[in-house]
Amino acid sequence: MADEPIVPAATKLTWQPRPLMVMCAVCLGLGMAAGYLMRGSASAPAPVSTNVTVATPDPAGQYAGPMPPTQAPPKETPTLDDLKRMADKQAASVLVKLKSDPKNPQLWNQLGLVYKSAHQFKEAGGYFEKSLQYDPKNLGVRADYASCLYYTGDVDGALAQLNQSLTYDPKHAGTLMNIGIIKWRGKNDVDGAVDAWEKLLQYHPDFPQRDLVEQMVTQAKQGAKTTSGQKG
Repeated sequence: MADEPIVPAATKLTWQPRPLMVMCAVCLGLGMAAGYLMRGSASAPAPVSTNVTVATPDPAGQYAGPMPPTQAPPKETPTLDDLKRMADKQAASVLVKLKSDPKNPQLWNQLGLVYKSAHQFKEAGGYFEKSLQYDPKNLGVRADYASCLYYTGDVDGALAQLNQSLTYDPKHAGTLMNIGIIKWRGKNDVDGAVDAWEKLLQYHPDFPQRDLVEQMVTQAKQGAKTTSGQKG
């Protein structure tokens, strides 16, 4: 993530035209993934490594040590606890800086990004919320906070944060994109989702992901027709 061409955190135009892949396993009961939620904050930390070298047992059942370098070692998916421990290590230096600069919104945001990248959405949300106390008009941080609320099951809370962003910038593309996605996937509100996306395309006719938005509009409307037909 650190190598992605993203907007510096100091800028106010912080929405990114890059889809954020959502881990379905951590949607905590939502039963669906918003696979195109747009990321908010820039300057995300380096991704947590998921490569784990696994020793292989010999025929006698004794571990023979690491695999030979000529073979690619198998990968073991880290647990959420593993990711939490790695995030804690990454966050340690930032926490030290916060002791001498506790009102620095960038540092709180940095902590949020560390824990969000480790899928610790509840903890990340707390840090994003803290950052917004000192920089409430940062729409990128608010988008990240909203996504964390969504991933932990607080759909209404996520929408409330995004609607708050619209009070600062009613035409903000990333906010309108995410409102549509969450209304569609989290609230089954097709009309509300389509309205948000149509406003997005009206305000930003050259939106980089216009084809994607149009595809979602079509898909949402078709899904609504299918549901209506089944009820009839």
